[in-house]
Amino acid sequence: MAQKKTVTEHPAYRPRRSVLYMPSSNERALEKAKGIPCDALILDLEDAVAPDAKEAARQAACAAVVSGDYGRRELTIRVNGFGTEWHWGDMMAACKAGPDGIVVPKVNSRKEVHDLVRAMERFHAPDHTKLWAMIETPKAILDVARIASASDRLAVLVMGTNDLVKELDALHVPGRAPLLSALGIAILAAKASGVVIVDGVYNNVKDPEGFAAECAQGKAMGFDGKTLIHPDQVGPCNDAFAPNDEQVEDANGLIAAFEDGLAHGKGVVTYKGQLVESLHVATARKVLATREAIDTITAQH
Repeated sequence: MAQKKTVTEHPAYRPRRSVLYMPSSNERALEKAKGIPCDALILDLEDAVAPDAKEAARQAACAAVVSGDYGRRELTIRVNGFGTEWHWGDMMAACKAGPDGIVVPKVNSRKEVHDLVRAMERFHAPDHTKLWAMIETPKAILDVARIASASDRLAVLVMGTNDLVKELDALHVPGRAPLLSALGIAILAAKASGVVIVDGVYNNVKDPEGFAAECAQGKAMGFDGKTLIHPDQVGPCNDAFAPNDEQVEDANGLIAAFEDGLAHGKGVVTYKGQLVESLHVATARKVLATREAIDTITAQH
């Protein structure tokens, strides 16, 4: 399979800084979501929905997708997983509704990606509907490079850190030391395959300092954004994963210095005392592309 473009080289690039879970069984939550400034919504049919509410939640999620009431927000539906009685019904309904993405929990292998993509084709999902695969188990981590590169329809990896902690018999601790090796492997796979990867949730909605620290850690590690469980987490998350004004100014200055050097026959220059090569220019252009995309969607809000 040909190498995918990096996420900011792709013509359809869009930020996924803040990806908010919303229970589709909660009509009030779905209404409130119309005014939340997140980049993406996951309309949940799985963990947040009781068994006796699954059918109504499915209908509500699909109605939300086709309503046109959510503005520039990227709308996805999280279906119930393989082996559940609701999985194929969820898949069929989601494909018909045509959200931006279908989020599938516990995707463990390349074969499962192929099966999901074939199902999307069989159920006539529109071309714009992409697959978002949740990485939640040790098995998935050990096969994540093959998962990430399995199909051009796969657009996003979503870390399911709560399930991963459970599967590892690990503990939730500040700094996430038990998860760092798994998170790093998943990030490597996503970057090698040119797909987006978003971090797992932070469970304590009453701990803004801990949340900010985990956002900063995720950004430093290379995550493109973070999944969220409460609207109050959206603003801080957007700020954490967006280039600030100083970074944008430095990116413009670095590019200008490099281009001036090229005009004078130099392949390497310095900017603010730092060596600048073409790889640094690529990073600077990514900063500007990210900021431009964020400014565009903010203007549409």
